[in-house]
Amino acid sequence: MHTRAAAADSRSSGADPRRWRILVVSQLCGFMSLLDVSIVNVALPSIQRGLGASAAQVQWVVSGYALAFGLALVPAGRLGDALGRRRMFLVALSAFIVTSALAGAAPTATLLVVARLAQGLAGGMLPPQNAGLIQDLFRGAERARAFGVFGATVGLSTAVGPIVGGLILAGFGGAGGWRWVFFVNIPVGLLALVAAIRLLPRQAPGGPVLARLDFAGAALLCAGVLAVLLPLVSASSGGLRRLWWLFPAAVVLFAAFARWEVWLSRRGRSPLLEPRLLTGTPGYPAGAALGLSYFVGFSGIWLVLALHFQRGLGYSPLHSGLSVTPFAVGSAVASAAGGRLVSRLGRRLTVLGLVLTAGGLGAAALVLDATTGTAAGLAAAAPLLVAGVGSGFVILPNITLSLQAVPVSMAGAAGGALQTGQRVGAAIGSAALAAIFYSVLAGDGGYQAAIAWSLAGAVGFILIALALGVADLRRDGRRRRASAAAEEHWS
Repeated sequence: MHTRAAAADSRSSGADPRRWRILVVSQLCGFMSLLDVSIVNVALPSIQRGLGASAAQVQWVVSGYALAFGLALVPAGRLGDALGRRRMFLVALSAFIVTSALAGAAPTATLLVVARLAQGLAGGMLPPQNAGLIQDLFRGAERARAFGVFGATVGLSTAVGPIVGGLILAGFGGAGGWRWVFFVNIPVGLLALVAAIRLLPRQAPGGPVLARLDFAGAALLCAGVLAVLLPLVSASSGGLRRLWWLFPAAVVLFAAFARWEVWLSRRGRSPLLEPRLLTGTPGYPAGAALGLSYFVGFSGIWLVLALHFQRGLGYSPLHSGLSVTPFAVGSAVASAAGGRLVSRLGRRLTVLGLVLTAGGLGAAALVLDATTGTAAGLAAAAPLLVAGVGSGFVILPNITLSLQAVPVSMAGAAGGALQTGQRVGAAIGSAALAAIFYSVLAGDGGYQAAIAWSLAGAVGFILIALALGVADLRRDGRRRRASAAAEEHWS
């Protein structure tokens, strides 16, 4: 009876009766593209052996994907507005399938890096279409639930990547087993493509395309991020000494990007990042900065943990993936709870999550520095579980809090910019933590010291996010007190 009434309400409101099936298909594709940020980490030692890749090339396999993914988000969202969600979704998914095949078949490390950059661009075109489809298909409380699924997909995909990668490598084994980490996207992607062709609603194009894209802003942002990444990914070969001058160059490029975006906004054009989001939207600047800093620390841990467990302790890829399962379990449980708790606890929930994540990773650093062999993975289980619970209280709640005061007219740009910051943070974090790891190894510190210092670096970035969260919590408290005082004065 209740189901029939709900269906009748949906028909009367004009909602697409296929919307939940469309959500399943879109989130499967989004999960697949985000999974590729972390799934490859567990395969890196196998890739390095199989292709004779250098440390810098190995880092680009991870960081290059995350960078290209992040830089594609906002332009792809604008293209979706102009060309229609269905068309962009099908183009992006088709490109992701093709580039996954190219990555899996890559005969050299250089070609693998190129394929991963292309795969990142294709993958980065999917999330904006997913968010746009939710806006188009859902209303009211249903939209909130749909965005909850979307946010949980973002958090869980990264956490379970090493486990899925370990299972794939265990199943396909051999010298070329790592290729199936990419090839597995082909059958899944083709099934999703058939379903998307049948289910996704058609839309009329929204207007001129090129005039709505900020190519100059994208170029300045890309150049700035590359200036930060290049010294980090080549740290093991002396890149920090040779390329240190790129860091001040990055500051200049980011400043030029900010000025250009302001210039575009004042002239009524469409900037890549709308300045008003950062100057006139309560909660958004702090949430964006918190997300970027958190993803710098959070995303890089999968790479260094895979290197430590497999190369330092001799674990198999599956054993390595299972060793980080507690983090994924904690993140899954807390993500489900966090979506419900954020409306009551607000920013306090993300502050609690950041404390738990920093504490868990700090404890894991101490444990792994003092433990070897099979005992290391077991000893790190409890700290990683705590860190995973904390992560579940951070990612989805921070997205919700960051976007709650954003005007509807700017929601698409705000969501795209928020995810761009997260993905750029993931690219920088993977490079930065790997640079710490290889630098300690080069200094004869050993694998235990390398993982300890790498996780300590992750904790440092998470503490920066914690400081931002506490500051926003205090600002929110002052705003509420000022509002209450004003109401009391006029009552």
